[in-house]
Amino acid sequence: MKSNKNKREGIVYSTLSNFSFEHSPDEPDTLPPQQQMLRIYLDRLGGGKLLTRIEDFVGKKEDLEALGKLLKQKCGVGGSVKEGAILIQGDHREKVLAILTQLGYKSKKAGG
Repeated sequence: MKSNKNKREGIVYSTLSNFSFEHSPDEPDTLPPQQQMLRIYLDRLGGGKLLTRIEDFVGKKEDLEALGKLLKQKCGVGGSVKEGAILIQGDHREKVLAILTQLGYKSKKAGG
């Protein structure tokens, strides 16, 4: 019941006998690579471990996960996709930048 409550977005009751709630999708359509502007960050985790983070992807979760899987395979390391960001273990900014550019994405290194 809790998840159903979140999908209704403020609709509590309707007096119309033929009313049916239609939920609009929350995810935007995936933009083509040429229209994407991805940012590549380097984060430090506890213990001095490095993490490459790719953000600002506009599109469906499935497409983001597919891109994350491809980047992990090309870099030969582990990682994950969480909260709209692709996380790659280690410092792979240069390699990720080259791969994204080859795929047609606009991307740049960001952060300090």
